[in-house]
Amino acid sequence: MDTASTPTGDDLDTLVGEWLDWSQAGDRLGVSVSKVRQLIREHQLAAAVPSPGAGQKVPAALIMDGEIVKGVPGVLVVLHDGGYDHRAALTWLFTADDTLPGRPIDALRENRGSEVKRRAQAMAF
Repeated sequence: MDTASTPTGDDLDTLVGEWLDWSQAGDRLGVSVSKVRQLIREHQLAAAVPSPGAGQKVPAALIMDGEIVKGVPGVLVVLHDGGYDHRAALTWLFTADDTLPGRPIDALRENRGSEVKRRAQAMAF
């Protein structure tokens, strides 16, 4: 991944909007903070520092109805395997794509994951 195209903290913060600290993410998922840490480590969830000086946080849009949005873990694994770090993967998920249309995260939340995963595979390889 070309890190020159990775946005700064403020840019990613603006793209994502609502962030959760690990405790809040755990509350929404009904799991412990250590389980949230494990989910991040296993690329089931992604976390980044949204702005300078802030700790790592999870985008709220990755969680819906008490669960990780269907398709998010698979897309994160594909992007990670293709060399994307969490910050780059989140940038991709939260950046509008006119061909979808909309942002990949919105397509996943609307159960349109097949096309998102195909695009992630094309981006990663």
